[in-house]
Amino acid sequence: MAVVPILSDEAAGAEARAVFDDIRATRQTDFVNNFWRALGHDPALLKATWERLQTVMAPGALDPLTKEMIYIAVSVANGCGYCIHSHSAAARAKGMTGAQHGELLAVIAMASQTNALATALQVPVDPVFRRDDGT
Repeated sequence: MAVVPILSDEAAGAEARAVFDDIRATRQTDFVNNFWRALGHDPALLKATWERLQTVMAPGALDPLTKEMIYIAVSVANGCGYCIHSHSAAARAKGMTGAQHGELLAVIAMASQTNALATALQVPVDPVFRRDDGT
């Protein structure tokens, strides 16, 4: 159950509705998902988050599919079921295949295991892995 009500367009204030409208226009859809509707209780946070997401997820040095797959990996690491589902759907819409999804999950699982082992064993970082400035 959500901590705050999921706002309908009718229940949202004018500022939140304006962001909902921008989401619809940008994504070329009538659908505004529950994440944005929950954030609608704080229109300033809603607007800032929407604007930042558009910037970060736009094509750049990384292509949009790669960005979605990274988002899935971080969401798995953070245990965010909502984001796992929404960004898996977005990745599929951007062309992620079932085989890619399977490999992504295998890499996430492997990284989780080796991260836990390295952390538990407190393995020191090899000097060769450090940058020239020692970091």
